This record gives sequence, C-alpha cells and structure tokens, in this order.
Amino acid sequence: MKKPKIAIVIIHYNTPQFLQTCLDSIFKQTYQNIEVFFIDNDSPSDVGIELVKEKYGHHKNLKIIGNEHNSGYSGAANQGMKLAIEHKNPADYVVITNPDIIYSPTYFEKVVHRMEKDPEIAAITGKVYKYDFEKKEPTKIIDTVGLIAYKNRRIADDGQGLEDHGQFDKECEIFGVSGACPMYRREALEAVKIEDEYLDDDFFMYKEDVDLSWRFQLFGYKCLYYPKAVAFHGRGTGIHRRFTKWEILFNRNRLSEFQKFYSFKNQLLMQLKNELPGNFFRNLPHILATKLLTPFYLTFREPHLWKAYIAYLKQAPKMLKKRKIIMEKKKATAKDMQKWFVGKSKYLS
Repeated sequence: MKKPKIAIVIIHYNTPQFLQTCLDSIFKQTYQNIEVFFIDNDSPSDVGIELVKEKYGHHKNLKIIGNEHNSGYSGAANQGMKLAIEHKNPADYVVITNPDIIYSPTYFEKVVHRMEKDPEIAAITGKVYKYDFEKKEPTKIIDTVGLIAYKNRRIADDGQGLEDHGQFDKECEIFGVSGACPMYRREALEAVKIEDEYLDDDFFMYKEDVDLSWRFQLFGYKCLYYPKAVAFHGRGTGIHRRFTKWEILFNRNRLSEFQKFYSFKNQLLMQLKNELPGNFFRNLPHILATKLLTPFYLTFREPHLWKAYIAYLKQAPKMLKKRKIIMEKKKATAKDMQKWFVGKSKYLS
C-alpha cells in the first residue's frame, strides 16, 4: 500500500547558516514519500538559494523557487501550500518548516502514522526542543509542545523554556500547533480556507499559525501534541520562559520593533476574526484587565506600537468580512471552545 504523500515547504529569508542542517535532516528521513518546496522569499543575498542548488539540486523531489518580492511568512506559506495541493499528485499532508528546524530521522514516519489513525486531526506537532547552534548541540529545553491559550487571550508556545524531566511525555489534544514545523492535513486546510487563503495573507507574519489553529477548532477539528516524534528548533527570538507577567515583560526586550508591531496588530485581528461572544463574556474580567492596562503600557514603555492600533483599524473591515464567513461555517459552540482558555499551563507545578 502506497504511503501518504508529504509536502514540506521551507520558507527562507536571509538565514543560509541554517539550511544545511535542516535539509540534511529532511533528506535523511526514514519516511520516503516526501516532496520538498524550497521558497526563498526575496532574500537580500543569493547565498541561501545558491547553496541549496549546489548541495541539494540533484534531489528529484526538491523544487527550488526564488520569489521576486517578499510576500511575508503567510504569503510564502500559502504559495507553498497551493503548489503542494493544486498538484496532479497532491500531497496528503503539508508541513511548513523554518530553516532553523532539525528533524529526528523518524519524525515524519511517526507523525504520519499517528495522523492516519484519526481523520479529525487537522494539525500535529512533535516534541520540539531548543537546538543550540552556537555550540552545535541539542538541548533538553523545550521550544514548544503546542500552543496554549490563556483566559486573557494571550497565546504562546506551551512548555517553552522548561527543562524536560519526563513531564512532556504524554500525548494530548492542544489548542493549536506552532508555525515552526506544523504538519497539516490537506482536507482540513481545504475545509477552513477563507477567500482562497489557508493562512491569512493580511497578517504578513506572526500569529498566522495561531489564527489557523483557532479556525481548526471552530470548524470542529483537532490539534495534537505527539511526543514520540522529536525535532529541534533554533528560534531566532530565543527560547525563554514566558509564564509569569515578569517573565513576559523581561523577555519583550529581546524582540525587535518589527516583531512587536506585527505580533500586536495580528493578535487584535485574530481575536476580531475568531472570538465567540459566549467565550468573550465568560472571560471578560481577564480580557478587560489586559485591554485596560495596554494603553498605559504602550504610552510609557512602547509608544511606537500605537501605530499598530492604526494599522489594525485599517484592516478591521476586511477582517469582519472574513469573520462573517468563519461564523457561518463554524461547527464548535462557545461551550466547546471554553475548555481551551485556561488560567495557567498544566506543566507548571
């Protein structure tokens, strides 16, 4: 019996130093029915795309694409998904991969095997550890075990910054899957597609993975954390604990204004698109506490982010049109969704 086909979309922008470890780990997989789409998103240098052509161009299952403009993470991901799905031999599963990801040799063998057992699983992630590229060695520090959604609507990578002592070994359903190395089911992507977009092109980058996960939940699909599959992630923004308010504030200094702008704007857009009134009112005290404090924080700590509010207001009418489509097609109720909005991570003792 023929194995399901996986399409792996690597989105590259100016990080050639990570490409060899990423591609080596893909081409050394025990799972064989894989097609790779390498998309260079108009990097300022041709070093990355030339390296891929020179070292890996002989692989018949590799397609190399050089974009003439930077369409952002979401734009390039949609481009790759369409290439994989609108194919005469379409992929059954699509993986979006950051170049600083390294997969263990059996990663795809394991996640496909698990996905095949349950057609309601739309997205899956394995256990993803931090990889120390400076020392060129893996660590036991967690990068992500899936996305966690808090009652105030902050959404983050669960487990990040914690050392693994076996507490992450249990498979479980999760709110969503991080965009670093998600695997998506083709049928689920097609079912939740909005206006010919899988990820929201208007986000450009940041939070588009969270937005898609939220939509999967609203449409009645599952997202799964599967710890038997292991990968490693360098993560340019760093891997740090972000569980308490002080940890969050302290580590915000590590982010650029560019990252903060898109993350803040897209968080607002995502909530506008996907929030159900029943959940909103149930968690209103937590949401209001954040909303009321935010203007003071921005004014005194990050005034540059006021322009993100302006950008949000400009994009809001378009988001409301997308919301209308989502609300007409959704299957989940507020009661179904409420279980995902929690007070704290279950991994904190």
